[in-house]
Amino acid sequence: MNHFQWPIRVYYEDTDAGGVVYHANYLRYFERARSEWLRQYGFEQDQLRDQHNIVFAVKSINIEYQSPALFNQALIVDTIISSYRGASITFKQSIINPDTEPTQVLCQAQIVIVCIDIDAFRPCSLPDSIKTELKKYV
Repeated sequence: MNHFQWPIRVYYEDTDAGGVVYHANYLRYFERARSEWLRQYGFEQDQLRDQHNIVFAVKSINIEYQSPALFNQALIVDTIISSYRGASITFKQSIINPDTEPTQVLCQAQIVIVCIDIDAFRPCSLPDSIKTELKKYV
């Protein structure tokens, strides 16, 4: 099982008055890591839209907050593909603090995304090129 890791930094704009990351911003961090995961294999989301007429939409999120992320922390978003089906990919993602021993998990989620045909706004099969990459990891 391969892990894709993307570094993030907590900016002041990500936090509440107490310097703690606002809960919805964890979803932004997860989204960015998934986009970078695609990008590392040469898949740009605008090109997938233009060439394959598809976009990705979040179907479900199960998230657990374990410890607060704080202003100015350098963290890592760890992404694992746990499964995929014809039109969907299930990700297990964690935001971790690499500066702790052992590494501390601050937040974790299971996120299901679905491949959507733009014209019909209905699920459609993942492009074969993406399935080829997924087969290497699941």
